[in-house]
Amino acid sequence: MNTDQAGTPNNYLKAIRLINIEEDKCTFEIGKIPIRQHINANYFFAQTDVSALEKIPHPAPRRQYVITLKGKLRFTVSSGETFIIEPGIVLIANDTAGDGHTWEIVDGNEWERIYIPLDEGTDDYFIAD
Repeated sequence: MNTDQAGTPNNYLKAIRLINIEEDKCTFEIGKIPIRQHINANYFFAQTDVSALEKIPHPAPRRQYVITLKGKLRFTVSSGETFIIEPGIVLIANDTAGDGHTWEIVDGNEWERIYIPLDEGTDDYFIAD
């Protein structure tokens, strides 16, 4: 089986999932999602604005996939731990309570992304490493 540079088999995409833990704190898990997996979603939308929430703590407004098309960002969770999101890494925003997370652009000044809201009760197909 071939693997990409990150060591993820070709039938998976690298993913990071934001989640709530005790006291509505936010943390993250690193893992993957299978390719060619049907996701039960009704719509998606694109966004390019970066002024609204950059560096401001916030929870996800809903469970959703966030697909970065352009940009490199550092996300920070409640503990102060950070991770990087860039094209090729799927973010699953599942931290819908509490203070949530912050993000900031670390390379350039653009973040083009697509949001795919997940229907209530839909599996996000995330597999933790």
